[in-house]
Amino acid sequence: MRSIIYLVIGIFFGIVLFKSEAASWFRIYEMFQFGSFHMYGIIGSAVGLGIITIQGFKKFKIKSVDGTSIHIAPKEKSVSRYIFGGVIFGLGWALAGACPGPMFVLLGAGYLPIIVAILSAILGTFLYGVLKDKLPH
Repeated sequence: MRSIIYLVIGIFFGIVLFKSEAASWFRIYEMFQFGSFHMYGIIGSAVGLGIITIQGFKKFKIKSVDGTSIHIAPKEKSVSRYIFGGVIFGLGWALAGACPGPMFVLLGAGYLPIIVAILSAILGTFLYGVLKDKLPH
């Protein structure tokens, strides 16, 4: 039953992404040219909501669905790793015209060429998993 609830929530989220044009290549292109606030508003809203949610989890000691405590491990602070990772992510986003979430929305909407980007993202994630321990800290 829980899987069906997650599926319904995922479908609803995909519809919201598609209808808000967050999966639109034109909107993404427009954002990278600083031509419109549209995507920045969507991303900013998501970041703001995420901050509020995480702080709420920490302050009120919210538990997960199965009753276990939610512990968010502190991240290792390093400017270079975030700049390097952000540049790679941004280049992939600009080249594909979609970040990871909307890639699946585009596939669901019938844009089949996005399969190439999805397979590339999966391959990149796999390679990172293989090389993670060999990368400098």
